[in-house]
Amino acid sequence: MPSSTLPDDTGADTAQGAPAFSPLYQQIKALLLQSLQAGEWKPGEAIPSEMELAARYRVSQGTVRKAIDELAADNLLVRRQGKGTFVATHAEQHVQYRFLKLVPDSGDRDTEGPAERHILECRRTRATAEIARSLGLRSGDAVVQVRRVLSFGGVPTILEDLWLPGVAFKGLTAEQMADYPGPTYAMFEVEFGVRMVRAEEKIRAVAADAQQAKLLAVAPGTPLLSVERVAYTYNGLPMELRRGLYRTGDRHYRNELS
Repeated sequence: MPSSTLPDDTGADTAQGAPAFSPLYQQIKALLLQSLQAGEWKPGEAIPSEMELAARYRVSQGTVRKAIDELAADNLLVRRQGKGTFVATHAEQHVQYRFLKLVPDSGDRDTEGPAERHILECRRTRATAEIARSLGLRSGDAVVQVRRVLSFGGVPTILEDLWLPGVAFKGLTAEQMADYPGPTYAMFEVEFGVRMVRAEEKIRAVAADAQQAKLLAVAPGTPLLSVERVAYTYNGLPMELRRGLYRTGDRHYRNELS
């Protein structure tokens, strides 16, 4: 069991990930994050009750509740009325499209079903300096490179290139990428123990070159939405670089700001 050491009455912090002299609930949050990162509770599993965690960390139940509230707000935990608190997972229906913001103009994803995945390439290679910087690796480190086309309703819609750290994703195959019945991020959780908890994106408009146009079944020069995403696991560790080209003729990029 991970250490549950807390600071003394001075408030000095000993929990990794929480700043010195941080509020007690923030220190409990950091300890819970440590347990999540260490895999003590797997995606989809229930964590101990607030009462049990309060006893474990020797704090009040209210302090634990506040820490859990923040983790739930960060989409790391999910509260279920009458059942308890669970580790969030990309396998859950309501979060399957958490990082995919491209939606039909009708707004209804359910009518078209899941994406059809056509894997064009899945190979181990060496990280270029640019890829290494994005993934927190050294230039030349092993990475898995994947190229695929995602189609919706039989229409090729997204052309994606993915780069994944070679150590964390050792053994990943094209067959796994193509055949897994759920979302790719859920497969990363189940098969490799890697959970993406947040992502950063950069978006720009580009024109399709000849190869991209052929793969997406559009004319060369067609406007596409270029989305570059870095996805992170716990404690800000980058675990995926993804560059996608989106057709937006009958779709739009939808984000909620608050």
